[in-house]
Amino acid sequence: MQLHKYVMALSLLISVLLASGAAAGQVRLSAAASMTDAVKELMATYGREQPGVTILANFASSGSLAKQIAAGAPADLYISANRKWMDYLLEQGVIDRQSVAIFAHNRLVFIGPANDTVHELADLVTLERIALGSPGSVPAGHYAAQAMTAAGVYQELKQAHKLMLAKDVRQALIYAERGEVDGAFVYGTDARLARRAVSLFGVPGGLHDPISYPLALTVRGAENDEARALLDYLKGPVARAILKKYGFVTEASR
Repeated sequence: MQLHKYVMALSLLISVLLASGAAAGQVRLSAAASMTDAVKELMATYGREQPGVTILANFASSGSLAKQIAAGAPADLYISANRKWMDYLLEQGVIDRQSVAIFAHNRLVFIGPANDTVHELADLVTLERIALGSPGSVPAGHYAAQAMTAAGVYQELKQAHKLMLAKDVRQALIYAERGEVDGAFVYGTDARLARRAVSLFGVPGGLHDPISYPLALTVRGAENDEARALLDYLKGPVARAILKKYGFVTEASR
């Protein structure tokens, strides 16, 4: 009987140690799709400095990621493309409030095939198909809808069924690159990746909310030493240099 209890206790201890060891040195990062390329380089750079740390990244629209995290999906760090979804997770009680900081800023542009007739938002009514991220879950689409509303063309375009909604800003970019639409709203950082589409005009920043990227630890992440170390790295000079390389504006350079 005593031997049986000893074996059971030892098995339980080994199970606990294995479970904790599997997660040791691991950080789960959920980041807005528009951050994909910059974050991948940040991961590679950090990995060379900290080879014992594994970063598991999940890229999607800020809204989709926030809903996943709120539903219990594992995440230690979250980078949103607007404040709305960070606030949503704060209300859900899953974000470490003390860790919230602004990571970067961006701008909104309209891209498409080279065109001599499209120079501003008012000209969009002459087009047939316009791509933007779904305003309800994709911050870039939300900003675009705000700007079109301010310019007085949103309802006209919506009622004429000229708006093609994308699951995230990268899908809107792909639609423009493939020529499936006459133009698309993307971030300035995404426009830099285009090979066929060109930037037709920049959207005036006064027509939409400021485009800021807050980042924070989740409550779970606040208990992870590696996640806290990664957060510090993302706020440091090496990360700022990489963000600038991809066209983002950082707090220190404003």
